Amino acid sequence: MKRSESRPRGGTPSSAARKISKVVKSKPTIEGAGVHLKRAFGFYEVPSFDPFLLLDDFHSNDLAHYQAGFPWHPHRGIETITYMFEGRVEHGDSMGNKGVIGPGEVQWMTAGGGIIHQEMPKGARTGAMWGCQLWANLPAADKMMPPRYREVKAKEIPEAALKSGTRIKVICGEVEGVRGPVQDVVTAPEYLDVSMPAGSEFTHAVKPGHTAVAYVLQGEGFFDERRDAFSRQMFGAGWWDSAPRCVCGAESLVLYEKEGDRVAISTEKQPVRFLLLSGRPLGEPVAWYGPIVMNTQEELRVAFEEYQNGTFIRSR
Repeated sequence: MKRSESRPRGGTPSSAARKISKVVKSKPTIEGAGVHLKRAFGFYEVPSFDPFLLLDDFHSNDLAHYQAGFPWHPHRGIETITYMFEGRVEHGDSMGNKGVIGPGEVQWMTAGGGIIHQEMPKGARTGAMWGCQLWANLPAADKMMPPRYREVKAKEIPEAALKSGTRIKVICGEVEGVRGPVQDVVTAPEYLDVSMPAGSEFTHAVKPGHTAVAYVLQGEGFFDERRDAFSRQMFGAGWWDSAPRCVCGAESLVLYEKEGDRVAISTEKQPVRFLLLSGRPLGEPVAWYGPIVMNTQEELRVAFEEYQNGTFIRSR
């Protein structure tokens, strides 16, 4: 069976296609030293998005909204994945890595047992800055693994082109035999950047039981076959809407139910671009404070004691 396919309009819906559990509108927040961003999900949604912990969308043309950046700070027990669309981010870490992430590039960092790093947005010449950062949890057995860092250039990210005109940048996972450059990731996730033209359909296989999430970057689309806004939970749509639309637009997050072996997305008059994420749930306790995510409060206490006394970094 193909990992992805496009069906002609009017085709027979798949009985195994996943239904939407809920749709959430991302919310404005401020992080780091004063970076304005939109949070699609985070701390209060655990464990709904397991193994994913957080998804932030930082998108602004105002230098004052992002130039303070994310100065030196620790991470332990997670992976952080930064994907840039516009502008650039300068970064460095305690392993000696440093560089710049530009448009279409990815920084996939596994904090493991401990890393200290900084990320400083610089923006494009126009002042535009746009990217997303995803946090993925690590299982207890791997939380203290040696940290590792991968910087993926735009030219290294392959693209799958479907007959319908849909194009998929494959960062992690596989589409139509096209494999992403990020492999051997603990939670076996998929990270796809999907662009669909108007009047098209797209289905993609998702492993049974894996969490599946779509985050809309631009345009709008229908993210299941029912097209029934009342069949799911809706958050952030406003206090009262007597006729909610079943279409999902920019800055909307779609969480799918666990049942089903594929997701089905379609468009009508507008194109849509979205991130499609899936991963194997860990089903473990989460103890989370700031940039550190462990399994118990005692592990958190130890992590912050080590950070204070200078023994936090295990590998260099």
